[in-house]
Amino acid sequence: MTSVLQAKERKEFRGSVLTRLRQEGNIPAVVYGAKVESKPIYFSEADFTKIVRKVGRNGVISLDLDGQKHNVVLSDYQADPIKNEIIHVDLLAVDMSKEITANVRVVLIGDAAGVKDGGVMQQSLHEVSMTATPDNIPQTVEVDVTNMQVNETMTIADVKSNQSYEINHTEDEVIASILPPKQEVEIHSGEKQNEGTPENEEGRETKASEE
Repeated sequence: MTSVLQAKERKEFRGSVLTRLRQEGNIPAVVYGAKVESKPIYFSEADFTKIVRKVGRNGVISLDLDGQKHNVVLSDYQADPIKNEIIHVDLLAVDMSKEITANVRVVLIGDAAGVKDGGVMQQSLHEVSMTATPDNIPQTVEVDVTNMQVNETMTIADVKSNQSYEINHTEDEVIASILPPKQEVEIHSGEKQNEGTPENEEGRETKASEE
């Protein structure tokens, strides 16, 4: 279900005009893509925030530009880290029947059995690139880690069963793994150690993301 965002074309481009737009509660933006020449526009920050909260980062928005409707997705944005507000937005007009590529956040769900046994969860991949028609791009990819044990890994192959989108990563790329407790690593023994929490939790090593 799309949500309608009312927008107007920007005719003036001076910095003072952009400043005034923002002071009046608007966001300067650009829309481009399917059946749309690149156009500078602006819309209400409050309306935009409300709609993105509703449809999500990758959701389809119905842009009403001076009476003309376009299906758009949020392509990119610039934010002011000090004021914690969005200062510019890029909207991509899409053809709902044609595939697009988007980055989608990976969310680990469940309490892993290996973590309960003292292991350390390491998430190597926080975002995946996927291709699908605009309405089939999910807001997040949920990965259930409940049954993961110490020394086990979860890879792209484990989440590739969904047929509505294609994940653009190799199947052996690791999403998450559970590292053994540090005390077990130091002992270098294949035998099962006594269960319990590591003595020095803060000293455990974690491997940095390869990306």
